[in-house]
Amino acid sequence: MPAGRLRDTVFGMELNPYEKFLGDGDPVPVLFTTSSKLQALVAELSDEQLEAPPAPGKWCIREIVAHLADCELAFGFRLRQTLASEHAVMQPFDQEAWAERYSAYDFASSLEMFLATRNWNLKLLGTVNATDQHKPTTHPERGTMIFWTIVETMAGHDVNHLEQVERIASSLVSA
Repeated sequence: MPAGRLRDTVFGMELNPYEKFLGDGDPVPVLFTTSSKLQALVAELSDEQLEAPPAPGKWCIREIVAHLADCELAFGFRLRQTLASEHAVMQPFDQEAWAERYSAYDFASSLEMFLATRNWNLKLLGTVNATDQHKPTTHPERGTMIFWTIVETMAGHDVNHLEQVERIASSLVSA
């Protein structure tokens, strides 16, 4: 694993906006444990609780899990594109525009999609060597980074959303 983090900013935008959630932690254990942590957090929640937004305009747990599934697809493509291309350019996406369609996805399907895609991406990560980890890629809004920055972003993104799900779930259980 590469030592240290890329802490550079490009035009005021961080290469990894989720770095603060990962800190100096190793992203790999986070990626491997997110699925089980997520399942444990929601195991006792009813369908009504999964649909309860924490505040007006905020995503409910079902929508967060749909977002995780969408992002896992996008991250998986970015990982593969970076490995398969000479200095690939990532396609950004508008998460709010994608979220407009989250009503089409039930919780079970969203979770199933996230779990399957995460498993597939973890298998890919098992093939990555030190040269792969340092392959350059560019995010049009964030700048040039390396493959491993994508992995760190994934892990920080996981931590962020696991913390959200935990806060929502604990507020529902204690209510």
